[in-house]
Amino acid sequence: MHLAEMRSLPQALAMLFRVLQAQLSALWLCLAPFSCRLRGALLPGRSPPLLEEGAGAPDGAEVPTVPTSVNYHFTRQCNYRCGFCFHTAKTSFVVPLEEARRGLAMLKEAGMEKINFSGGEPFLQERGEFVGKLVQFCKQELKLQSVSIVSNGSMIRERWFKRYGEYLDILAVSCDSFDEEVNVLIGRGQGNKNHIENLQRLRKWCRDYAVAFKLNSVINRFNVDEDMNEQIEALNPIRWKVFQCLLIEGENTGEDALREAEKFMISDEDFERFLDRHREISCLVPESNQKMRDSYLILDEYMRFLNCRNGRKEPSKSILDVGVEHAIKFSGFDEKMFLNRGGKYVWSKADMKLEW
Repeated sequence: MHLAEMRSLPQALAMLFRVLQAQLSALWLCLAPFSCRLRGALLPGRSPPLLEEGAGAPDGAEVPTVPTSVNYHFTRQCNYRCGFCFHTAKTSFVVPLEEARRGLAMLKEAGMEKINFSGGEPFLQERGEFVGKLVQFCKQELKLQSVSIVSNGSMIRERWFKRYGEYLDILAVSCDSFDEEVNVLIGRGQGNKNHIENLQRLRKWCRDYAVAFKLNSVINRFNVDEDMNEQIEALNPIRWKVFQCLLIEGENTGEDALREAEKFMISDEDFERFLDRHREISCLVPESNQKMRDSYLILDEYMRFLNCRNGRKEPSKSILDVGVEHAIKFSGFDEKMFLNRGGKYVWSKADMKLEW
């Protein structure tokens, strides 16, 4: 081989490497919705192992947070006016459908197993078609273990279940009281619609279309003395999430807030009394203020993680702009608290032993 050829060989190899790298990068982006992390592929249906306390990554590298379960509040708009709401209609922005799909594929690539769509009211956007398309995408294309929605239920119609029910694992409906006057007082209502009657109808549709039914209740000054044992047993949800009313600066308290939730607040002792009254309900999952504040990965309408550790929602940059690994560093997520509150459970309806 001539000397000139030997000198040009490294340059040629470097150029070939750059070409191959560009082609592989393009291919990887195309395959992102269908790929999964190696740890998930090796252990299907199981979460990646947690590091022991004090353990670090090799060579002192930072261990990235895995977004196992994400709550995507893609809209802030709502048709109800719950007085304690801590995710209020401060914007009307909703990311375009294709951008939302791109962000969800990025989260799946980063290790997401469960997505929960929330708001605002998710069924306001395109009368449920927007969230329906996202649900179908996440289950059919991304093949997530669990896809769920939290809704007030007022805008859900049976035709939605017929079209999208097979792709939805869990529907969580918010109901704070089984006294309709209390629901109206709280702001959980619209016009002449009866929230409790609609709840019963949704429970039946979930059974008819094989969707696991979950119930969410915010315990506050107006319902803290209520006994809900009989109604909860009759509804028989897979989980009854019981939240202590929470203040978030800029959302439901403070000068720039759209709500004034101080009048709804209860003490820790009052919350414990409510829990004790319902201690025989096996599906009850209690969440105090501290558990709620740090143990959720919350993605807002711009696909930014929201850090609630300082009592207000401080956004990261959008995952669409900086990627998941960078944005999640600013989420304030407490993985230990997530596990301690029972955040990881049997969340795929395929694994639930339910009699539809």
